[in-house]
Amino acid sequence: MTKPVILTGIRSNEEPTLANYLGAFVPIVEMQRKYAGDYQINMFVPDLHSFTTPIDHQDLYQNTLTNIKYFLAAGLDISNDDTFIYRQSFVPAHSELAWILDCFTYVGEMQRMTQFKDKSEGGSITMGLMNYPVLMAADILLYQASWVPVGEDQFQHLEITRDIATRFNNKFGEIFTVPHDTAKQTAFMNRDSGLRIRSLTDPTKKMSKSSSDEKSKILLNDDPAKAHKKIMSATTDSVGVVNFDWDNQPGITSLLQILALLKGESQDAINRQWVGSTSYGDFKRAVAEAVEAFLTNFQSKLASIDDDALVAKLEESEQAMREQAGRTLVDVQRAVGLRAKV
Repeated sequence: MTKPVILTGIRSNEEPTLANYLGAFVPIVEMQRKYAGDYQINMFVPDLHSFTTPIDHQDLYQNTLTNIKYFLAAGLDISNDDTFIYRQSFVPAHSELAWILDCFTYVGEMQRMTQFKDKSEGGSITMGLMNYPVLMAADILLYQASWVPVGEDQFQHLEITRDIATRFNNKFGEIFTVPHDTAKQTAFMNRDSGLRIRSLTDPTKKMSKSSSDEKSKILLNDDPAKAHKKIMSATTDSVGVVNFDWDNQPGITSLLQILALLKGESQDAINRQWVGSTSYGDFKRAVAEAVEAFLTNFQSKLASIDDDALVAKLEESEQAMREQAGRTLVDVQRAVGLRAKV
């Protein structure tokens, strides 16, 4: 590998939301357009991560392919020679490196992960749920990725990846590239902070594709007219004036952010247009119309994707990634004594 690596992925176990689109799909497409030729871009579906929470296993394989098609509909150019699209489970080095890294990661570190604590409340949990930040570290470190654009909820996992890589390097030498910290990552993505798209029914929580409350989220396969209605009925507040204020008006602020991103305008420009307005109805209608127009256009692009071309790109990328990941894995195996030194 001679070019720095940008790596990103999204789980394939559930239908992505508008938040996933804005937080995961759009940034990698924007970076491909900006950095094509200067960076290697790894866009993968971490299908092994899907088992950390209950799923419908019958749908997993097709959901994986569908989620990759979402990236293409968002504008990812699969003809670019520096862009690789692959499925995590088709590169066995991910699983093997995760086991090795497990043995250099402490239980207390995993138990302190906020995502683990949140998702493990009120029921039986699997080792996969506690362990998946280590698999995420393997996903990143196998490719010596410096840049890993993630949402705000994954910042803690990126930092533990940095900790694991540093710990391993200190013991065995410079095996891994340590990814940049979250401050540099958000600056690289040209955002001041992580994306914060909130639930439409409880704006104190993020919009989550795993939520059982259908009104809380906009799904990428939602009927556009239905999505319009969800925005119009979104929970806001009783302040009565539109303000960009995450602490006191998270619902309104999230809608302002959605509007800016879908319109392709700066947040400041959208805020100048709407902050101070006392008509929540007019404001929500503007957001609803932007969401409806986006979904109509996006779903049309999705329907036009060539499935054969996508599968061909997957197979080509997966072979290349097996070779790249395999080189890192052999270095690790030698370092820990599983292979002869050279």
